[in-house]
Amino acid sequence: MEELVKKLITNISWCKGCGICVAFCPKQVLEIENGKIKVAREEDCIKCSQCELRCPDYAIYLEEIEVKDE
Repeated sequence: MEELVKKLITNISWCKGCGICVAFCPKQVLEIENGKIKVAREEDCIKCSQCELRCPDYAIYLEEIEVKDE
């Protein structure tokens, strides 16, 4: 059986390292590393979409992916 779950996706090539997503993340899931966004604590993400809504470069977003139950 498959289930849809939301996953935080980053497009590093679009990221300018502005840090807006980091500032608006209520759970401090994100960090800037070497001038680019990094998902540092994905397990803490509450999928609130604040990073996606605030990113001026569309470099981070939530995407539904299929996960197979075992």
